[in-house]
Amino acid sequence: MVTVARILARRIVLLVPLLLGIVLFVFLVMRFSDVDPASAFFQGANPTPRQLHDFREQNGLLDPFPVRYVHFIGDLLHGDMGTSALTRAPVVDQVTTALPLTLQLTFLGLGIAVVLALLGGVTAAIYRDRLPDQAIRVVSLTGVAAPGFWLALLMIQYLAVGQGWFPTGGYVNPGDSLSGWLKTMTLPALALSLPVAAQLTRIVRTAVVEELDKDYVRTAIGSGLPPVVVVGRNVLRNALINPLTVLGLRVGYLLGGAVVIETIFSLPGMGKLMIDAVKNGDPAVVQGVVLTTATGFVVVNLVIDILYLLVNPRLRDAR
Repeated sequence: MVTVARILARRIVLLVPLLLGIVLFVFLVMRFSDVDPASAFFQGANPTPRQLHDFREQNGLLDPFPVRYVHFIGDLLHGDMGTSALTRAPVVDQVTTALPLTLQLTFLGLGIAVVLALLGGVTAAIYRDRLPDQAIRVVSLTGVAAPGFWLALLMIQYLAVGQGWFPTGGYVNPGDSLSGWLKTMTLPALALSLPVAAQLTRIVRTAVVEELDKDYVRTAIGSGLPPVVVVGRNVLRNALINPLTVLGLRVGYLLGGAVVIETIFSLPGMGKLMIDAVKNGDPAVVQGVVLTTATGFVVVNLVIDILYLLVNPRLRDAR
């Protein structure tokens, strides 16, 4: 019997080369970009060629590529992502300041997407080919076709500016005001989550329909078990296997979509930090944000793998 611990240990070991590959890719992209770290550091100061050369020499920019990569890995292992050319502050400080808001937005959007997908998908499957199913199908197809930034602009126009129910932007710390935090996060989370919820609804509906057509469901209901119990205890658990796989990929969409959504709603998260760094020519910050986001995506997929093991006993019992 292959235990859950051994499976997880194998997945964690495989993360090491994956993370090293991500670091290498980001390092290569940033090295071959048009942004010069030395010029960015002296932005607006008209440095002399000698100053530029000294800066490159002091920061190892003149070293061979393999040496620079090894030094970069060593710095990362010590929690050093470099220094911002604009603020002269450590990049890790800026990332740790912006990251909590992005995580709040991402997981709030993820929670909304999962709840809506389960409600919509299960309802559509139970009322297959009837009015509720047709209505949910139309709504989900519309949601799939609607990009998050377009939904964000519509919500600002009609719910924030038109009705005044929500602020048009800004952020309130939940420690200062929970109601204020909910008001500032509701529209961004909805704009981020609705396209994902629409996609997951279709997948959940298909998976539940397949389970409902199996013999064990007819046998259980025929033996007198309430349909609610059968669906909740057996059908839903078995049907969640495929949606969980897709959910891991959709988390990447949520993290990436947060870049645009945070900019639209003026939220001081990772997305806005990266957009500002790109506009101001701050390569160290861009690099730090991309690395953090990619690492978060990998870690979230590891969590999805764990959930996959919990709901799929055949993997736990594999030989």
